[in-house]
Amino acid sequence: MEAFSPQALLRNSHLMTIAPTFWPRRFRRLGPCEQREFEVEPGSRILGECHWQGEPRRHPTLVIIHGLEGSCRSGYMMGTAEKAWIEGFNVVRLNQRNCGDTARLTPALYNSSRSGDVARAVEELLARDRLPEVFAAGFSMGGNLVLKMAGEYAGNPPPGLRAVAAVSPSMDLAACVDALEERRNRIYQIYFVRRLLNRFRAKVRQCPEIYSVKGLAGIRTVREFDQAVTAPYCGFLSAADYYARASAQPLLAAIRLPTLLLTAQDDTLIPFASFADSAIRANPRIELETPQHGGHCGFVSSDSATRFWAEARVVDFFRQHSQLRTA
Repeated sequence: MEAFSPQALLRNSHLMTIAPTFWPRRFRRLGPCEQREFEVEPGSRILGECHWQGEPRRHPTLVIIHGLEGSCRSGYMMGTAEKAWIEGFNVVRLNQRNCGDTARLTPALYNSSRSGDVARAVEELLARDRLPEVFAAGFSMGGNLVLKMAGEYAGNPPPGLRAVAAVSPSMDLAACVDALEERRNRIYQIYFVRRLLNRFRAKVRQCPEIYSVKGLAGIRTVREFDQAVTAPYCGFLSAADYYARASAQPLLAAIRLPTLLLTAQDDTLIPFASFADSAIRANPRIELETPQHGGHCGFVSSDSATRFWAEARVVDFFRQHSQLRTA
């Protein structure tokens, strides 16, 4: 693929980040959808929306995971799925726990440490479905999960897991929360806090024997939410402990799978300094691409043929690493 060339009117990073949310899109070329639940631990399941080619075992399979407060039906999830489907991939769009109206499937909360959920889905597809090739891609928080999974596998990934890709990954959570607290990012802070609180209050109503609204008053930042909710209910000592243990960055050196790491230099939510980590450049399995523009998971291209460039780049990367026939 050609290098990313931003749409002229969207060189501002905030416009580039927000524009895809309002861009009218139809996914008419994406194949039929079949819902499937994956058990990720006793009592907890996540929902995948699956698109199978006519003979699934003759095709590579792409597993995609969304970002914070997204779902399997987020625009970038649907767009990536459609592009992969056209190229001959089976596609599984995964919801994180409670996302996409799936609160009934688990009593637990989702957070950035749950790379094991992605791994369980990948392993089930390989073992139970006997699919010969699986690829995994994540956006933002989902990118952290995919990278963390790859690092945890280190030199022993399951046979058949061929490669991973992360777009605008929040792989250094502490740095990302610091960035979110900058004045220029106030609108994102308000958006995420409101969504997180609403989702948690719904969880309290569902599981009052586990959760409580006590301590929610006065929460104005994601850091405060993580200190009051994520840490105590998900087994961390504090928000700082959560960020340290859930970040994929310390595991980058251990990755042995072909990996595409894609981020924009002007991403306001993911500090570009995180990608100066020597472990990235020292790891020959990691391919780092850092266009000057792109915003956060935006990458709206000036070329209408590849309008949502990051989606196309992920599929192109996996196509190059597939040993099976694609479209």
